[in-house]
Amino acid sequence: MGKSHKPPTGRTNLASCILAATFLIFLLIVASIVYFTVFKPKDPNLTVNAVQLPAFSVTNSTVNFTFSQYATVNNPNRAVFTHYDSSLQLLHAGNQIGFMFIPAGKIAAGRTQYMAATFSVKSFPLSVSGQPLTMGPAVLPIDGPRVGPSMEVESRLEMAGRVRVLHFFTHHVEARADCRVSISVSDGSVLGFHC
Repeated sequence: MGKSHKPPTGRTNLASCILAATFLIFLLIVASIVYFTVFKPKDPNLTVNAVQLPAFSVTNSTVNFTFSQYATVNNPNRAVFTHYDSSLQLLHAGNQIGFMFIPAGKIAAGRTQYMAATFSVKSFPLSVSGQPLTMGPAVLPIDGPRVGPSMEVESRLEMAGRVRVLHFFTHHVEARADCRVSISVSDGSVLGFHC
């Protein structure tokens, strides 16, 4: 009637295990290559587009103003960027003169989001720790060159958050933009900024 089959020997079991292990290692290598080339999380790109001082006043060698900064945040990842620990600091002569938390939010994959931050800065003396105001030519505005006192402030925009790739891998990402802003003391105009 029919031939009887012999049970598998130890050699066939060993060969099957080696073949299965080789296949799993191959799949793991391919998955790693795809993850690190296509889905590797990248830090978001921060660009400061403009800085303005909508309100500015100088009284008794003390300055008081409202600071506005407009920035662009680009998410280059293939997953949503969730930011939650973000802030904007304003410094003058190494001392913090303004601070603002940026509300938590999400930026879709491959998208760009525009952000605006405006806050009032408390009064502070124009000359801090013996550093006098700088004198000299500034950036040429439309109505001609300005020569006169200017002050410099530094803004630090920091964004931190996470990118979750394939709903499984979570990666912490950070971005930072440091800008030096030159301000005319006579009228509060922004002479220029460099990030």
